[in-house]
Amino acid sequence: MLKALAMAHSCLEEIIKPNDIVVDATMGNGYDTLFLSNLTDNIFAFDVQNEAIEATEKRLSFAGKNVIKISDFENEKLLTENPSVKLILDGHENVRKYVKKPIKAAIFNLGYLPKADKTVITKPDTTLTALSSLTELLVTGGRIALMIYYGHEGGEKEKNAVIHWVSTLNQKTWDVFTYGPLNQVHTPPILVILEKK
Repeated sequence: MLKALAMAHSCLEEIIKPNDIVVDATMGNGYDTLFLSNLTDNIFAFDVQNEAIEATEKRLSFAGKNVIKISDFENEKLLTENPSVKLILDGHENVRKYVKKPIKAAIFNLGYLPKADKTVITKPDTTLTALSSLTELLVTGGRIALMIYYGHEGGEKEKNAVIHWVSTLNQKTWDVFTYGPLNQVHTPPILVILEKK
């Protein structure tokens, strides 16, 4: 049986083609960014922590990927004309500042950066702002995968906000599914997948 993250990757792998524009909304240590870079070379990856940028750059460079770090908006030409993995030191709520064209997919890992400052967490307001922007940018047939880690202070609040928000999406336009274990004693992550019809 697939774990939740493996299911997220499988759902995205089904639809992403070379040259599709995709977003890693929570770069972290770069595992999802690397996964996406094996499917397309047009990736926007976001994080608010320098250590996430550095870890991801190291991971992707080691894998031979074309990586650009974008530290400010002055690099608009790089953002729009260069097929590469773009590592952006900014919150995912500002995705529209950088992504100007329709996207095929996006992935979130909500929570905190493993082995880093656990007080720096994703939050409901910025996550929902990012989700709103990405659902507008998503093409028909595109998907957004949300891995919701909620076993930390503030995590339950964000989980509830996200579940409520996606539950209100119009069923004529969206398919929304959840995937996760029901018999665990701790707080295993929950996967939510959105697909635009």
